[in-house]
Amino acid sequence: MKKMNHIVLISAASILGFTACKGPAQKGAPAMPPTPVNITEASVAPAVYYDKYPATVVALNQVELRSQVSGFITGIFFKEGEVVQKGKPLYEIDRRKYEAAYLQAQANVASAKASFERAKKDDDRYQRLADQDAVARQILDNAKATLETSRSQLAAAEANLAAVRTDLDYSLIKAPFTGRIGISQVKLGAQVSPGTTLLNTISSENPIGVDFVITENEISRFAGMQGGKASDSTFRLQLSDGTEFVHAGKILAIDRGVDNQTGTIRVRIEFNNPDDRLKDGMSCVLRVLNEQSGERLIIPYKALTEQMGEYFVFVAKDSVAAQQKVHLGPRIGDRIVIMDGIQAGDKVITEGFQRLRDGGKIQIGIPAAPTGAPAKK
Repeated sequence: MKKMNHIVLISAASILGFTACKGPAQKGAPAMPPTPVNITEASVAPAVYYDKYPATVVALNQVELRSQVSGFITGIFFKEGEVVQKGKPLYEIDRRKYEAAYLQAQANVASAKASFERAKKDDDRYQRLADQDAVARQILDNAKATLETSRSQLAAAEANLAAVRTDLDYSLIKAPFTGRIGISQVKLGAQVSPGTTLLNTISSENPIGVDFVITENEISRFAGMQGGKASDSTFRLQLSDGTEFVHAGKILAIDRGVDNQTGTIRVRIEFNNPDDRLKDGMSCVLRVLNEQSGERLIIPYKALTEQMGEYFVFVAKDSVAAQQKVHLGPRIGDRIVIMDGIQAGDKVITEGFQRLRDGGKIQIGIPAAPTGAPAKK
């Protein structure tokens, strides 16, 4: 009996001790103070942004100058790197044998003409006699055959004259169009062979082209841009040194077909190049105006939070922060376009949201005083 009483006393003491310990914990925890935040109003503003494509500058007209006759270079009539006008003589290949061949061909044409004229007169004479039955038919036939032979010989001589005249012309190589000529690949006295020896390259400069590739899914987008004016802002060019090319461009051509290996197609943009800043072969970045440019809802980029690949912002609603999912458009500097999720006029929290949860209490902070403003006493 004594033992039982001892157990009861211990149990009672334990209950009293547990009750004493639990009592203070049951009191309400102190409320967390509101989180100080700064806000900004989501606003609609012009948003102009561009899609970027790696591109290459290409001459719209470029020709490799090669000799079409053989011989030695006897004259070079240009300064390397200068702009040459169409028809300007550039190279001379030893012309003496071509001039001699031309003179010989002229003499052959003159001889053939004389033979033809004589044969024609004989034919006319025998034809009149034959009409009077004063000559044998065979003599008339022979006269006609001689006339046709003379006619053929004259035609052959004239064709040969045209051929040697062409060779003579080819011995003086002229600029096929107005453009800039490069560094000569041959020197005076060098021997050249027809079609194999590269003399130089000439290319046009103004206007000039820029080539880039797009996917087949973008064909309809760029096809709809054809016919646009070069004065608008659809196409802009950023050079390799980071500077902007001042002139706008327009679509010149879309290639005939899609590359079935890459699923891409080449597009060529034409730019005016009066200052010769664009050189054939240069690398650059073509900026194409995005179709979604226009009046868009914009907020500071720093207001975004990311969770599992999704983006959210906190919106101040009275003294409570509401977390809202947003879909993003392009980033423009330190701002971001919001496609949907919030509306114009919503007060977006830009600072202090790192410690916030959806529905958390907030206190709008006082904006910092501008730099240089006198401190309040």
